[in-house]
Amino acid sequence: MSVNRSAATPVAPITPVKPINVPRGLAGVVVTDTEIGDVRGLEGFYHYRQYSAVDLAGTRGFEDVWHLLVHGELPDEARRSAFAAETAALRRLPDEVRTALPAIAAASGGSGPLAGMRTALSLLGAAKGFRPVYDIDADERRRDTVVAAAAVPTLLTALHRLGRGLDPVEPRDDLPYAANYLYMLTGSEPDPKRARAIEQYLISTIDHGFNASTFTARVIASTGADVAACLVGAVGALSGPLHGGAPSRALDTLDAIGTPDRIDAWIRERVLAGDRIMGFGHPVYRTEDPRSRMLREVAESFGGPRVEFAVQVERQVEAILAELKPGRELHTNVEFYAGVVMELCGLPREMFTPTFAAARVVGWGANILEQAADSKIIRPVARYVGPGAPVAVPAMV
Repeated sequence: MSVNRSAATPVAPITPVKPINVPRGLAGVVVTDTEIGDVRGLEGFYHYRQYSAVDLAGTRGFEDVWHLLVHGELPDEARRSAFAAETAALRRLPDEVRTALPAIAAASGGSGPLAGMRTALSLLGAAKGFRPVYDIDADERRRDTVVAAAAVPTLLTALHRLGRGLDPVEPRDDLPYAANYLYMLTGSEPDPKRARAIEQYLISTIDHGFNASTFTARVIASTGADVAACLVGAVGALSGPLHGGAPSRALDTLDAIGTPDRIDAWIRERVLAGDRIMGFGHPVYRTEDPRSRMLREVAESFGGPRVEFAVQVERQVEAILAELKPGRELHTNVEFYAGVVMELCGLPREMFTPTFAAARVVGWGANILEQAADSKIIRPVARYVGPGAPVAVPAMV
């Protein structure tokens, strides 16, 4: 159903807004109200709607939390079954998209599945007839976000396999979201423990305040663009190593250290040089990241030398950071143990950030829906610091 904007109430005259100075990166600046969730960095707590995100990850399935973000409530048994069936039926790709994936994978080359997904999402939106959110009602917007989120794991796993010279694996309707993701990635049905570990990781990363990719999605949604356009922008933001690209880099740190006797010297050298230790520190949390705490427990349930080494590195790095950077609370963030858990579950490192995207696409969708309900465009200003103007344009010589 189209939305008639012409009958809206008269627009008030525009009055100039006096610019205000804010911190770099908009740190701490409140830009809107949200009912989706919040991150309380001083407490080490975050939630989706009224529920602790960590508690949800420990007690619920991915589809339940997806339903919570899309529909505003946790489902009962009947709604759970209906929503799971609805989303499972949307996993298969339109023919126009499926036939284009080999070319997209080839063109993406070494950039990986996340780069290819930007193109594939645009094509999916066109094939599915996504229209600008400004022109459609809430039900159609909701449908578009669910269609896109259901297709993302299929796109990511197909692009990954094609990039390795393998045929894509068609999705199964009888598997939950996380188990189906692993199945499409490997071609084998995963064991329940690994499927559940990945599900807990996915739930824990669905949403996390106004991070860079979520804010990007909302800025694009504020222009009235279609859902695919909003998601493509969010994926672009997530691809940056300072946002979603850190889980594999945290494992690279473990590999570079190598053995317990090298931890102290390796970390001290890099901290004193001013280098960032990937997997440590967070722009919001001033306590332990609750996602890291939960994923540490998931990793420890598997056990083994890799997990023991990761825990040892965490403890020594935190002690060294406390010594060399007194007064700063620097703990592991979600990326540190996320990489360990995903490695334990058999995911290749090039799929760590794409797996993050397979979760965050649900949170992006919820934020797109919320932003689309408010037709005010996000339009900040910049402070000009270039040469004084106007200056006469020099004549051609």
